[in-house]
Amino acid sequence: MLAILLAHIVGTAAAPALVRRWGRPAFYPLGAIPLISLGWVVANWPTGPADDHRATVSWVPGLSMDIALRFDSLSAIMCVLALGIGALVLFYCAGYFRPVGSQTETHPRMPGFAAKMVGFAGAMFGLMVADNALVLYVFWEMTTVLSFLLIGHYAERAINRRAALQALVVTTTGGLAMLVGIIMVSNAAGTYLLSELVAHPPSGTVVTVGVLLILVGALSKSAIFPLHFWLPGAMAAPTPVSAYLHAAAMVKAGIYLVARLAPGFADSPGWRPTLVLLGLATALLAGWRAVREFDLKLMLAYSTVSQLGLMIVLVGAGTGDLMLAGLTAMCAHATAKATLFMVVGIIDHATGTRDMRGLAGLGRRSPGLFLIATAAAASMAGVPPFVGFVAKETIFGTEAQSPVFGAAGPYVLAAGVVASMFTVIYSMRFVWGGFADKGRSAPSAPVAGLHRPHAAFLAPPAVLAASSLALGLGVPTLDTVLRRYADTMPGGTGFHLALWHGVGLPLVLSALVLVVGAGLFAARGPLRLSRLRGLPMGTADHIYDKALRLLDVVAVRLTGVTQRGSLPLNQGMIFATLVVLPLTALALGARNHVELDLWDTPLQLTVAVVVLAGGVGATVARNRLSAVLMVAVTGYGCAAVFAFHGAPDLALTQLLVETVTLVIFVLVLRTLPAEAERPTMALNRLPRIVLAAGVGISVAVLAAFAMAARTQDGVSVALPEAAYVRGHGANTVNVLLVDVRAWDTLGEISVLLVAATGVASMVFRVGRFGRAPRIADAAAPRKTAGITTSYSPAIGSTTWLRGSAYRDPHERSLVLEVATRVIFPLIMVVSIYFLFAGHNHPGGGFAGGLAAGLGLVLRYLAGGRYELGETLPLDSSKILGVGLALVGGTALGSLFLGAPVLSSAVLSFTLPVLGHVDVVTSLIFDMGVYLVVVGMVLDVLRSLGARLDQEFESQPPTRPLAGVS
Repeated sequence: MLAILLAHIVGTAAAPALVRRWGRPAFYPLGAIPLISLGWVVANWPTGPADDHRATVSWVPGLSMDIALRFDSLSAIMCVLALGIGALVLFYCAGYFRPVGSQTETHPRMPGFAAKMVGFAGAMFGLMVADNALVLYVFWEMTTVLSFLLIGHYAERAINRRAALQALVVTTTGGLAMLVGIIMVSNAAGTYLLSELVAHPPSGTVVTVGVLLILVGALSKSAIFPLHFWLPGAMAAPTPVSAYLHAAAMVKAGIYLVARLAPGFADSPGWRPTLVLLGLATALLAGWRAVREFDLKLMLAYSTVSQLGLMIVLVGAGTGDLMLAGLTAMCAHATAKATLFMVVGIIDHATGTRDMRGLAGLGRRSPGLFLIATAAAASMAGVPPFVGFVAKETIFGTEAQSPVFGAAGPYVLAAGVVASMFTVIYSMRFVWGGFADKGRSAPSAPVAGLHRPHAAFLAPPAVLAASSLALGLGVPTLDTVLRRYADTMPGGTGFHLALWHGVGLPLVLSALVLVVGAGLFAARGPLRLSRLRGLPMGTADHIYDKALRLLDVVAVRLTGVTQRGSLPLNQGMIFATLVVLPLTALALGARNHVELDLWDTPLQLTVAVVVLAGGVGATVARNRLSAVLMVAVTGYGCAAVFAFHGAPDLALTQLLVETVTLVIFVLVLRTLPAEAERPTMALNRLPRIVLAAGVGISVAVLAAFAMAARTQDGVSVALPEAAYVRGHGANTVNVLLVDVRAWDTLGEISVLLVAATGVASMVFRVGRFGRAPRIADAAAPRKTAGITTSYSPAIGSTTWLRGSAYRDPHERSLVLEVATRVIFPLIMVVSIYFLFAGHNHPGGGFAGGLAAGLGLVLRYLAGGRYELGETLPLDSSKILGVGLALVGGTALGSLFLGAPVLSSAVLSFTLPVLGHVDVVTSLIFDMGVYLVVVGMVLDVLRSLGARLDQEFESQPPTRPLAGVS
C-alpha cells in the first residue's frame, strides 16, 4: 500500500516533464501507474476479516497521528473503481485533448492537468485504505483541493472559476464539520482507528453530535440535498474530470465513508432519518430535474446526483442486504456513468456541441459510439442482462423485505420505484437525444462535420461498457465479492445477487419501471416534460449565491466597525478581548486560593524596579528612539530574571532576540519623524492607560491562578531525565525545541520565514528575491525602481571594511570599522559554538543563528549595504529554503530510520584524534533552524536596511528622522 502511494507521488511529480516531452501519448505510461496498482489490489484481494492487509508508519504517536492503513474487502471494492476507472480515464485523455501543432506539442496547462489526475488517483487510494481517521481526513481534503484545481482547469472562463470555488466552499465546509465530528467521536472512544471505532462504537450525546457532523461531510462530498448544487456546476470541468471525479471516484467518497461507519453507527440517533429523508429527496428531485435538461453532460450530472441519493439510503440503512444492494448499485453506476461521460466527451470532441437539439443522425455516422452508449444507458436503466438490472432487482427485493425502515418501508420502496422510472426516462433521452435521426433524412450540421473518433479514443468507454455486461453475466462472482463486506452487517436475510430470482415483487416492479418509464418517454410530447418551469432543484444554487452575498455584507460591515485602517484601534480590539474574555471566565468559574511571594531576593526587586522604570519611560517619551530603548530595557530585565531563576538558555535567547529586535526598530525608525507630536500623544490618553493597566493586571492575575490551579507535580520535573535518556542531551530547553516539541519549532521557523518574506515583499514590491548589493554592483550607475544611483570609492581614505570605501566619509566611524574587523570572526565562532554545543550546554540553532545575525548587523552598520553583500554574497531566500529543507528532511528522515517523524536518533562512530563521537540527528534540525534565522536577519537587513539606504541616498528626506543615521 505504501508502495502504491509512493508510485502515485512519483508519477505526479514526473507527469509534467513527461507530458512536455512526449505530449498526449504521455498519458499512457501515466495511466499504467493506477493500472499496475489495480493488479496489486486484485492479487491481494482479502477473503475475510482475518485476511486484511495492514501497514503502519509511526508519525506522531502522542497525537494519534500514525499513518495507519488497512486494506479490507470494502477498500478493495472501492480501489477497483478508483484505480481501474482512473487508468481508463488517463488513457482516454490521450485522445481527448487536441494536439497543438505537432503530436508532442501540448497545451500549456496539460502538464499540470496530468499531474493533478495522477495525484487524485493516489489520493483516492489513500482515502480508501486509511484506517486512521485523521489520515483519512488528510486524503479527503486532498481530493477536495485537486477537484477544485481540475474544475478550474480553464481558469480564463468565469463559469469554471465560479464552479471550482463553489465546489471548494461546499466540500471544504463539509470537510471541516467532519473533522470536528471525527475529533469528538474519536476522543470519546479513545482511538482514531476506524476499525476500532466501528468494532467498539462509543455512545452519548457528544458522540451523536459528532456522528451527525461526520455525515455533513459525507453528504457534502456526495452532493446530497441540500448540498447537491455544486456537482452540476462542476460539469464546467473537462470531460475526463467529470468521468472520473464526478461519476466514479470523488463523489463515491461520501458513500464509502457512510458504508464504512454504518456497521457501528447505523443505530446512532439521527443516522437513519437523516440519510433516508435527504437521500430520497435527492433521488426524486434530481431525477425530476434530469429529464428536463438538453445538455447531455448536465443531464448526466443530475442523474448522478439522483443515483447518489439512492445509494446513500442503501449503504446507510445498516443491514447486510441493503448494504449489498448499495454496493451493487455503486458498481453499476460507476461503470455506466463513467462510460456515458466519456461518450459525451467524444460527441463534444467530434461535433463541437453537447446540446441534444443540435444532434441528429449521429448513430448512423458513428455506429460504434452508438453501441457503446446504448449498452451503458441500458445498464443505467436496468435492462437485463446488464449489471444495472441486477442492482435494480436487488434494491427492490431488499427494500421490500427489510424491516429497518419500519412503517416508512412502503414509502421508501415507492420512492425507489419512482426514482428508477426517472432513470429509464433520462437513459432513453440520452440515447435518443444524442444519436437518433429525429425524423431528419440528413444529419444535422454538427454531425455532418463529424470528426470520426479513432479506435484508441473509443477503447476506454468500450471497456467500461463491456464491464457492465460482464458484471451482469458474471453476477455470482460479483455476489461473492460484495457479500464479504455486506455480511459484516447485521440483519441479513441471505439475499443473493442473481439475474433471475423467479417471478416475484422485484421482477414485477422492474418490469413496471421499464414499461412506465418507456411510456412516459414516448409520451414526452403531450406531457411536455421538458418545458415545465418552476421545478425544485433550481433554487439551491440561488440560495448559495444569496448566502455568499450575505456573508460578504456581514464581513464588510463587521470589518468597518472593527478594522478602520487604524493600527491603534486594531490593537485596542485585540487587547480589550484579551482583558474581557479571560477575566470574565475566571470571575464566573471556580477559583483556587492564591498565595504570592513577591520576590525571593532583593536583586529580583531591583530588576523589577528597572523594568517598571523602562515601561513608564516608554509611555512618556516623545522621542521614538528613546521609547524603543526603554522597551528594550524591559526585555533585558526579563533576561536577567531568567538568569536569576537558573534558565541561562532563556536568558541568552532573550538577550539576542531583544538586540536583533532593537536593530530592526532602529532601521524602521529612520523613515519616521524623530518625535511624536504632542496632540497625538495626548489623544485618547485615559482609555490607553486603562487598557494598558487592564492588560497587565489580567496577565498577572491569570498567571497567578494558573499556577495555583496545579494539584500535582508538573511534567517539568521529569523533563531533565527524559531529555537525557530519550533526547540524548543535557540541555533540557534545546532538547525540547528540537525533539520533544519539534513540531512547535517547525511552526515557529515557518512563521519567521513568512514574516521575512512579507517584509521584503512590501519593501521591494517587485523583484523580491535576490542577494544584498555588492561592490561590483556599484561600479556603474544603476536604475532600480525609477531611482538612478552612481557610486565611487572614497579617494585617499583608509578602509578596514571593503564596503566602507563606498560610504560617505562623514558617516564612517574608524573605531567601529576596526572593532568590527576584530570582533566579527569571534562572533561567528561563538555562533558556531552555540550551534554545536547547544544540545548539552546553553545555546542551540536559534541562539547561534541570532548571534550570526548580530554579526551581520555589525558588518552592515560599520560598512554599509555593500559590506553586507560582501560579507554574505548569497540570496537570502536560498538560505531560508535550505534551512527549511534541512528541517523538513530531518523530520522525514526519522521515518526511514524506523522512528516517528521528528524524533532523534544517535549516530555513533570513531574519528582519528577525536576518538568516539556520538551525533544526534536533531543537530541537523538545529542547523536548519540556524540557517532560517540567519536568512531572516539577512532578508530584514537587505530590505529595511540596504534597500532603504539606496532610496535615502537618491532622494534625501525632507523631514527630520528619528535621530539615527
